[in-house]
Amino acid sequence: MLPVIFFHAGFQYFSGGFVGVDVFFVISGYLITNIILSELSQDRFSVLNFYERRARRILPALFFVMLTCIPFAWFLLTPSDLKDFGESLIAVSTFSSNFLFWFESGYFETTAELKPLLHTWSLAVEEQYYIIFPIFLLAFWRFGIKSILLILGLAFFASLLIAEWGAYNKPSATFYLLPTRGWELLIGVFIAFYLKYRGHFKSSALNQILSISGLGMIVYSIIFFDQSTPFPSFFTLIPTVGTGLLILSAVNKTIVYKILSLSPIVSIGLISYSAYLWHQPLLAFAKHRFLEGVSDLMLIILCLSSLVLAYISWKWVEKPFRDKARTSRKFILNFSVLGILFFSAIGMSMLLSKGFEGRVNFSEELKDSFSKPKVGVCFDRPYNHFSDEWGCLLGTKKEKVDFILFGDSHALSLKSIVDKIATERGLSVFFTGSSGCPPFIGAFPNRPDQITNNCKALNDRVLNYARKQQVNGIIFSARWSYYIDGSYDGTGAQLIARSKDGPFTKENSIKAFNKSFLETVKEYKENNIPIYLISQPPQQTSSPETFYFRTTRGIGSIYDFSVTREKFESLERIPVTTFKSFEDEINFFHIIDEFCDEDKCLVGEVNKSFYYDDDHLSTYGSMKLKGIIEEILK
Repeated sequence: MLPVIFFHAGFQYFSGGFVGVDVFFVISGYLITNIILSELSQDRFSVLNFYERRARRILPALFFVMLTCIPFAWFLLTPSDLKDFGESLIAVSTFSSNFLFWFESGYFETTAELKPLLHTWSLAVEEQYYIIFPIFLLAFWRFGIKSILLILGLAFFASLLIAEWGAYNKPSATFYLLPTRGWELLIGVFIAFYLKYRGHFKSSALNQILSISGLGMIVYSIIFFDQSTPFPSFFTLIPTVGTGLLILSAVNKTIVYKILSLSPIVSIGLISYSAYLWHQPLLAFAKHRFLEGVSDLMLIILCLSSLVLAYISWKWVEKPFRDKARTSRKFILNFSVLGILFFSAIGMSMLLSKGFEGRVNFSEELKDSFSKPKVGVCFDRPYNHFSDEWGCLLGTKKEKVDFILFGDSHALSLKSIVDKIATERGLSVFFTGSSGCPPFIGAFPNRPDQITNNCKALNDRVLNYARKQQVNGIIFSARWSYYIDGSYDGTGAQLIARSKDGPFTKENSIKAFNKSFLETVKEYKENNIPIYLISQPPQQTSSPETFYFRTTRGIGSIYDFSVTREKFESLERIPVTTFKSFEDEINFFHIIDEFCDEDKCLVGEVNKSFYYDDDHLSTYGSMKLKGIIEEILK
């Protein structure tokens, strides 16, 4: 589990450390199947005994970690984050957290790395699998091994093929759900069957070659895979098949066996489950506490702390509960049921109380300032729904449209202020847009929802609509740096290309950004339609609710937490440089001075926020652009 821990800590040489979970799936499939086969062959397999063993193995350490998380969540999480944490307590208790995190994987959701129990999705997948698998084996055992392997083989290929398709078309569901992860567990299952009835390879040379190859495949994945690697997909065969080769061939006297038998590695293996449980809460709560960023030294300390805590929970929680002489079946059953009910009740109380809002002394004025525009039929319309409801009219409703407002979710933030001013002036503004879709002709975002929303088709349709209406101008608003750099740490970029097949690299994204911008300027200029392009508001380092929450705890001020002007100027440097070089051909509004003094770019006022998350203006914050919108619509 060390690669997973280092990956979540953000160490660059472990960019593919997430494959540790896939390695775990294969090993789990092998170990559990090996136990079941041994008991079935001796006609002593019991489903009740199986689930008792699973409860002893999984629940005590898991409940201990969850219990420890609660007080930290109470003091460090904002009401909305605590509400989400409550939902995760319920989901983890019922082994459905993979569904929860799948549902929460949308564009506007809390950053994944800040979720203390995010890592439990893999436990949910595993336990869902083990609800089905032992019952299947028990039911089909009488039909023989060949029939069982035939059915499992068909399930394996179906699961793998769905995963390959889903990695490119439904990546979030593919990542979190059992039907696209089951084939990984089945690799371990097939190995267990092979070793049970055929045994290990006899050739020492073959075992050496295969075990070294298997280890090399895992190491390669850890080093060279990253978050842009489609996962799970055919790429996942590299670490999973590698793990299978290790199990098959890392036998006594092989080099790999000697390496894996070293005392430190064996010790880490013993505490690996607890280490996996501890690392994500430690990292997530540290990031909630140190909003300005967690230093490399602190990350190293947190990783080491997860190992120390893992040893404690292994020795004093895991081991005692696995000892049947100390804990009876009745005790484990009662403990499991009461634990599930307890954590579900705690989670439900957090959910129903909206994160115990009473903990936070937010004024109604501040709460109202977090509001954002309603989407309605204006925004994020799938391409196959492009009909009359592909956007909406703001301002005065009339047949002739005066302006178009178009962009990604940053344009949505301007909806209310544009509607207000257009109404006052008797103007009609057509608004449309799509999340993660730059309003540039010929741009293809590498974003899953753009497969159905189709950014290129939307841009083409907007241009045709502007020609037909002969509008007085088109207003472009977007999170421009999102398509080049993403966040301040260089993660989370929504890279674009001039082709739907990429390549989606930063270098190519910059080229695509500039080329699509040039094409857009050219097309609208040829049609005598002025372009009014608004820069993005300063991107903050965390959500405004988090900042205001900390001020109620007497920790810092809003000014302290606001991002520095220098930092934001560095983030938006590339797009702003491009736009300024075309100021003779477009009307460019650089809005940085509306939010920033010489040092800081403010999150908001003492009792009013300009944002509803780290980079989107709230309805109140958009009012700061009133003068600019009035100038455009004059």
